[in-house]
Amino acid sequence: MQRRCNAPRLVGASRRGAWAVNWPGGQRRPEGPRSMLAAVGLRPYGALVLIAATVGAWALIVGPATLVAGAGQVNQVASLDTGRALYLQGCASCHGSAGQGTPNGPSIVDAGAAGADFELRTGRMPLAAPSLPEVRQPPAYDEAQIEALVAFVASLGNGPAIPDVVASVGDLARGRQIYIANCAACHGATGAGGTVGGGFVAPGLDLADPRTVAEATVVGPGPMPAFAFDRQQLDDLAAYVEELHHPPHPGGLPVAEVGPVAEGFLAFFVGIVTLVAVARWTGRAPR
Repeated sequence: MQRRCNAPRLVGASRRGAWAVNWPGGQRRPEGPRSMLAAVGLRPYGALVLIAATVGAWALIVGPATLVAGAGQVNQVASLDTGRALYLQGCASCHGSAGQGTPNGPSIVDAGAAGADFELRTGRMPLAAPSLPEVRQPPAYDEAQIEALVAFVASLGNGPAIPDVVASVGDLARGRQIYIANCAACHGATGAGGTVGGGFVAPGLDLADPRTVAEATVVGPGPMPAFAFDRQQLDDLAAYVEELHHPPHPGGLPVAEVGPVAEGFLAFFVGIVTLVAVARWTGRAPR
């Protein structure tokens, strides 16, 4: 007798009966769209393509900004490390390892970026010896080293930032008024400099640029007081100092730009000597 198999057949779908409907997994699939992917005509692997495209677009939009921010942080850390190394090598012996000052030099904790940039860019620092006076000279560091040192000194405290100044937009008339009222007493009417007492000398402004002019007014180096000029006043003052570098000479040849009194005295002295010589020459008795 032949045994009859009660298991449903998995082949010959056309011969399946009603039992096939009740068999697990044997129900007929609906005739409608099988899924959202099928509705848009995508195969299952199309999901991976769609996800990859979305992630790629996001990376193109957000990625560059993130990379730039990350690079900026890395550069800032590297600049601080470089500045710290330069500071410990050339500045710490006088100003202390943390800028707290020593018997050989004052504290620079609150010197800020403006103070450090002014001293380094004008060559006043570092000094070869603590007893030497600060005078303008070529800077001891290159631009990258100055920026690194300025960043490190600025990180020590809450000193003033480097002011923004644009001399080209300044007003010469207003700048002259500011200069005469606040600067000419020490630096001279023509910016030639002069003695201010107490062993201090106000330097000439022939090498001063708009940046260091603005920094000096904010910091007040040496006996010079700090001023609370606003942005427009700084622009005006810087413009006038720039004009002092190329002053007009309606009276003739200048004498080292030392001012009208000295130039007038020289003219008087030369004139007197000339008159005496002419008088002696014309007053000789004929032989």
